[in-house]
Amino acid sequence: MLSKRLPILITAALGILVAALWAFPGVWYTRSDQSLNPVWLSERTNLTGWTFKAIPVADSAEKLLVADRTVSGEFDQPETQRSVQVFSAKRYTAKPYDIGLFVHTPDRCWTQAGWEFEPVVPDSVEVAVHGVKMIFERRIFVAGGHRELVYFGGLVGGQPLPYRLDHNLSVGMKYAVNEAARKSGAMGAGLRATDKRFWERIWDAFKARRPILGPKQFIRISTEVAGGDWVSADALLQSFLEPWLTPVDYETELHAWTGHQS
Repeated sequence: MLSKRLPILITAALGILVAALWAFPGVWYTRSDQSLNPVWLSERTNLTGWTFKAIPVADSAEKLLVADRTVSGEFDQPETQRSVQVFSAKRYTAKPYDIGLFVHTPDRCWTQAGWEFEPVVPDSVEVAVHGVKMIFERRIFVAGGHRELVYFGGLVGGQPLPYRLDHNLSVGMKYAVNEAARKSGAMGAGLRATDKRFWERIWDAFKARRPILGPKQFIRISTEVAGGDWVSADALLQSFLEPWLTPVDYETELHAWTGHQS
């Protein structure tokens, strides 16, 4: 009798296991910092003294990201001959079949686009944007004689990330200097699969319990390092974040988007 019921029991057990695994992210990744009010950082394009030119996402290094809303462009200041590249991507909804906004960082997509790394210290900075203390990854990317200082970071659930987005850093450095890796996407995937920091970052996210699907924002900002003047480039990016980004109510923007979609 038991032998006849065994296939049914096994099928039922597997069904329960699959259901538990499917429901687990929605139960586990729900934590937020109760001391912080959730916000979105809304992007401005009309900054005094700067002219803005939109850059299609299809022409940017982040074209593989799938987001509900993106802003991509360049600010120019003719008087100082300085420019700032900006990119912001927002995900309002849960799309498990799309790549995560924090998965394909510049450490991965810029190196795959042909940029090389130049060692820089520190490789992360904390910047307060309208009182929101955010950790931005800090990189120098090089193409020919052009050096670009890049900051990137994000918000999840309207709050700063409690972990760094450096999971592609070591793999990106190997990829940038390894011609065979650049020519083989499979080899690039192999580098990530065997990279210790890549898996540590997944563990960091697991411990933090912040949402992995649904509302989040990815921010990238960069400028050319002219004549090796890192100090001026850092100062420009850090001073540019607040004029460019304006805090808006998280729930209001989220409800406006979902209401528009429905």
